[in-house]
Amino acid sequence: MLARNAESLYWIGRYVERADDTARILDVAVHQLFEDSTVDPDRSSRLLLRVLGIDPPHGPMDVWSLTDAVAFSRNRGGSIVDSLSRARENARGAREVTSTEMWECLNTMYNGLAERERAARRLGPHEFFSYVESRAAMFAGLADSTLSRDDGYRFLLLGRSVERVDMTVRLLLSRAGDRNSSPAWVTVLRSAGAQDTYLRTYRGALDANRVVEFILLDRLFPRSVFHAITEAERCLAQLDVSPNSRVGTRDEAQRIVGRARSELEFLPPVVVMEDLQERLLALQKTCRDLQEAIAQQYFHSAPWVAWTDAGTGSGGVTADVEGEA
Repeated sequence: MLARNAESLYWIGRYVERADDTARILDVAVHQLFEDSTVDPDRSSRLLLRVLGIDPPHGPMDVWSLTDAVAFSRNRGGSIVDSLSRARENARGAREVTSTEMWECLNTMYNGLAERERAARRLGPHEFFSYVESRAAMFAGLADSTLSRDDGYRFLLLGRSVERVDMTVRLLLSRAGDRNSSPAWVTVLRSAGAQDTYLRTYRGALDANRVVEFILLDRLFPRSVFHAITEAERCLAQLDVSPNSRVGTRDEAQRIVGRARSELEFLPPVVVMEDLQERLLALQKTCRDLQEAIAQQYFHSAPWVAWTDAGTGSGGVTADVEGEA
């Protein structure tokens, strides 16, 4: 597969997942600000922006300034609109490796953002967030049902998995210092789309240790950190062109993700809350290191040169240069 197409698919997966997760997190945060008058909107908004890695605007913040910064902004990196715009541009340049249904879904989603923003200003931000969540789910379903299980699909799924780890870790970091009895842990479950599944798994018992255990370590829930890391590791293993090395894993990306998966797999659940913040920060660093390793290995490879008119006697040589993944 051409390196540029592989990189486009990888970032489509990341950007759509980022928009989806940001919409989920912001939907719950805004609902809490509307419903709970004891919550300081400025402090909560700035905490959320810090977790999402977005620079806060000047002046005091409320629900609408938070929504403008995280959802509607077209000039602020990390916003929902910015993420979907970047996903659409990557899809535009990789039409030959995406399905028509995927492109139409992403293009329609992006073109509908302005109308949904106007509806949100009339009826409330939930109109915008629910639109993004439903369209992102549709895109994921179309990708799963219309793409062959080849390298292109693996790069798309790899990007989705890496972004899911990063966003889920950011979500947990936002509550890492809260008391075990804090009701804010419910918002973690709701933001991750995990509330119903968690309640069925633990018979309705709400406990901070179990919430973190479920979001971080659960093997069956697709939005858990462990499940997403395992999915990323599987994609990298399938992309490995020489999987039978006598000295084990040769590629840096596989080493990074395998080490992170092993640490979570053998972490005793009873100590999951110990040094939680340090563990989450280490996972964030893992995501950054993994991104660099993937880019170096698959997207920034040395180009090969194909001479197109050698031997014509013209004295000039034209080279077609293209990287491959």
